[in-house]
Amino acid sequence: MGPEDLKHTLCGLGSDSEDLLVGFENSEDASVFRINDEQAIVQTLDFITPVVDDPYVYGKIAAANALSDVFAMGADVKTALNIVGFDKCNLPGEALGEILHGGDEKIKECGGVLMGGHTIESPEMYYGLSVTGLIHPKRIVQNNTAKIGHVLILTKPLGTGILSTAIKRDLLGEKSMEEAARVMQTLNYIPSRIMREYDVSACTDVTGFGLLGHALECMNDAISFHLDSSAVPVLEDAFAMAKQDVIPGGSRRNRKHVEERVAYRTDDDLMQTLLCDAQTSGGLLVAMNEKDAQEYMKRLEESTYGYARIIGRVEPKGEKDIIVF
Repeated sequence: MGPEDLKHTLCGLGSDSEDLLVGFENSEDASVFRINDEQAIVQTLDFITPVVDDPYVYGKIAAANALSDVFAMGADVKTALNIVGFDKCNLPGEALGEILHGGDEKIKECGGVLMGGHTIESPEMYYGLSVTGLIHPKRIVQNNTAKIGHVLILTKPLGTGILSTAIKRDLLGEKSMEEAARVMQTLNYIPSRIMREYDVSACTDVTGFGLLGHALECMNDAISFHLDSSAVPVLEDAFAMAKQDVIPGGSRRNRKHVEERVAYRTDDDLMQTLLCDAQTSGGLLVAMNEKDAQEYMKRLEESTYGYARIIGRVEPKGEKDIIVF
């Protein structure tokens, strides 16, 4: 669902429990429920349809995508449950085993434990996880608490939505397919773990609503994001595919959704499309003290393949919520 449809669907739902520290009223990445003064559980659920042909790689990507919401809150993954809709009419049983094996590998990579799950027969394949994490109640990193003067760091490149569409249409070369798959299956675990050592004021992960859509979820009444489009990392061939109009429907909806709240100071139409591209297992968008940012990115270089970049700054509220230069 698009962000506007989702907002209307969730309207009126919620809880008045004092122990619900983070619900879904502010479009956070995961919910947080306090157990006691020292512990709170972080919960999320996500699943996706196949974005690559290899079932093992698809399993890793889908798991990385679901686990990311816990990392965006600054929490550690503890347990996970599989969620599967399997198309047994068109896929061999062995494929399901490969998908689940790929997912389990990613859960173990971040120290989590797979505890089971639920599978149904479905005309369309989907796979994902329900994930539970753990965090101290006073160390939660939320998305709408960015401080003026902090810089914005993006840890993964954009373009996975466009390239996934190109893969489905058999338009992408092997090298670009492998790079897109490598980026999507990489966990945000290390960037999350390291950011906790620095002065971080906010964090979210960039997934289906695109960079601008998720950035808008970070807004409050005091701030605007100023983004330098020339600094935003983009996967190779994403621009070329966008130029050929290989753009997923979700990315088009994202662009329409953000148009009233974004001011563009660049007339690069393709870049505007990339900024709204619906990502699968995208990177973290982190608001951090500028003095810490360079050291943070240097420590991330290996785990983010050198893609992490400072892409903007948190400024006092301006004419629009986001200004793109």
